[in-house]
Amino acid sequence: MKKVVVSEKAPAAVGCYSHAIETDNMVFTSGQLPIDAETGKMPEGPAAQAKQALDNLKYVLEAAGATMDDVVKTTVLIQNIEDFAAINEVYATYFSEPFPARSCFEVANLPLGALVEIEAVAAK
Repeated sequence: MKKVVVSEKAPAAVGCYSHAIETDNMVFTSGQLPIDAETGKMPEGPAAQAKQALDNLKYVLEAAGATMDDVVKTTVLIQNIEDFAAINEVYATYFSEPFPARSCFEVANLPLGALVEIEAVAAK
C-alpha cells in the first residue's frame, strides 16, 4: 500500500507529483528544488541552493516520519559540474557515516532555473 507524503514546510510541487511516496518502510522523495517555502524564492549561488534543497528534503522526510539518517540513496542533479565541490561541502553537513549511496549528474536545465535538485530514498 502506498501513502502520499506532503510537508507543509517544503514548497508546493511545481508539477503533477507528490513530495514523496511511502510504501512499507521505504520513502521515495521527489526531487527537491532550492525554493524557500516562505518566500517562494531561490537563494543565490550553488552552496546556498544546496542548503535550501537539503532543508526541503529534510522537511519531506520528517513528514514521512523519517530523518536524514534513514536515507540510503540520493540523486543530485546540478546545472554546472564545476559547482560540485561547493555543493558537496554543504551536502556533507547533512549526512553522517555511513553516508548514503549517491549519484550526481550535470544536467542542461533544471526547473525554474535552479542550480541543484536533490531526491532521496529512505528506509525507516
